[in-house]
Amino acid sequence: MARPSTPLISREATIKAALEIIDGDGIDALSLPRLARELNVKAPSLYHHFSDKDEILAAVAHAIVAKTPLPRKPGQNDWAEWFTQLALNFRASVLRHRNAAPILLRFMPRDLLTEMYEQAATYLSECGVPVELHVQILDGLEKVSLGAAIAEAMRPPSRARVRFEHADPERFPALTAAGAANQLNTKQIFEHTVRSYLLGIAHFGSIDSAAGTDTSASNAGFAQTA
Repeated sequence: MARPSTPLISREATIKAALEIIDGDGIDALSLPRLARELNVKAPSLYHHFSDKDEILAAVAHAIVAKTPLPRKPGQNDWAEWFTQLALNFRASVLRHRNAAPILLRFMPRDLLTEMYEQAATYLSECGVPVELHVQILDGLEKVSLGAAIAEAMRPPSRARVRFEHADPERFPALTAAGAANQLNTKQIFEHTVRSYLLGIAHFGSIDSAAGTDTSASNAGFAQTA
């Protein structure tokens, strides 16, 4: 497809317009003709910065997760608290663009922000976390945070306590009682889940998959300080 000899639009403007379309009308509403109309250009102008729609979607995903601020490092090397706050910041970035959240399943944060992961791994080393646990922490935290954020993005925003609203009290009395007893909203449950996951790793240490034995004893000092 022919393209103008000089760019008529910037890469940043294109990403912004694409995200605005998705925010307003959903992922399916984004097309190259629609995007070009929003930018008041012809479709070939988009090819100055992007080879196809997938590359635009990847850039949109990057723009979403890149807005996740790194927390300040707490005193006493409290790495679990730092990662919990990072997960909360990530959740907030995703929920600002609920319609775009599914894009992150195709374009994973680790592939978009390798530098951020490097900083996180460096901080774990600074805190004395055994290096054999780093991937377990980073990979697991990504799955927990991404899965929870996308699932929440698929539902209407709510600050109410979490319930199983469609459970018939007579058929599902235990589930109904559990919902009635719960005092936490979605954000609070997310925070507790992340913190529990991180502290669980700190407590139990790593597993030697080849030998099938627990190596937590060798990490006892780490578990105590964490």
